[in-house]
Amino acid sequence: MEPIYTIDELNQRIKLLENRQDAEWCSIKDEIDDIKENLKPINLIRNTVEEINESVGFKSHLAQSAISIGIGYLAKRFIVGKSDSMFKGILGSIVQLVVTNLVSKPQHESSDEPSQEASSQYEPS
Repeated sequence: MEPIYTIDELNQRIKLLENRQDAEWCSIKDEIDDIKENLKPINLIRNTVEEINESVGFKSHLAQSAISIGIGYLAKRFIVGKSDSMFKGILGSIVQLVVTNLVSKPQHESSDEPSQEASSQYEPS
């Protein structure tokens, strides 16, 4: 760093460092938002399914759909269990449908919109 000899140089350097600090804070907040988005349970499940598809070599939509239906069924069994109640059966079917649809959606559709809003949200004033 060069020595600062005048008040104007000092003020310029302070302003430069403040702008840099604002930019770094915005970057940190964006990273935190990305981490929070990736740690949501549905995104964890979706990422796991995508990794399974890549490692096993599934390329077709049929395999993706089958995995989504299987995860939906497991969610139904986990939440409702084995029950003879009609109400629990209907609730379990709704849970299965919702989980299957959430897992089968591509991840890029849900993650693009918040990132654009978040970047404009943290801009320094």
